[in-house]
Amino acid sequence: MANILLLYSTVYGLSKKICERIQATLRDQGQFAEVAPLAGGVDPAAYDAIVIGASIKHGKHHPAVLEFIRSHKGLLDAKPSALFSVNLVARKPGRNTPQTNPYLKRLLAKSPWTPKLTGVFAGELDYSRYGPLDRQMMRFVMWINKGPTDLATQVQFTDWDEVDRFAGRVAALADSRG
Repeated sequence: MANILLLYSTVYGLSKKICERIQATLRDQGQFAEVAPLAGGVDPAAYDAIVIGASIKHGKHHPAVLEFIRSHKGLLDAKPSALFSVNLVARKPGRNTPQTNPYLKRLLAKSPWTPKLTGVFAGELDYSRYGPLDRQMMRFVMWINKGPTDLATQVQFTDWDEVDRFAGRVAALADSRG
């Protein structure tokens, strides 16, 4: 049984929810997984495998994601490790894979680490959570991209079956450790 660390960087909580879903799926498969915030001070060296989940705000992952990767590159290279991105662009066909998602591709291009497994999950749109400026910015972005623009919109685009499949790939990756 592997001991897997699921780290998250989140703005509104969806990356954490996805990590918790992966944790539940891994437990169902006989694995142990702990969910923790990326900046929470957990020692990743104590785990057999590491997964990082990161969401987008204003078109970027939080700078702490790259800081963590740079600080722990040797450890991430030495252990089974994975990275997933959560963003609204992933709701669109042709933008919902690691190979086609512009946000994950941009993060990987800046990263000194090449994860052994990558994933992309569509985020959620909830105008009620945004401040006035962000609300209007998101509405404009959605209008440009032919997404929902009604300010009452609260929709989660996450494909939970895909999250479960990703969790299965994480379990296989963790089991492959030397």
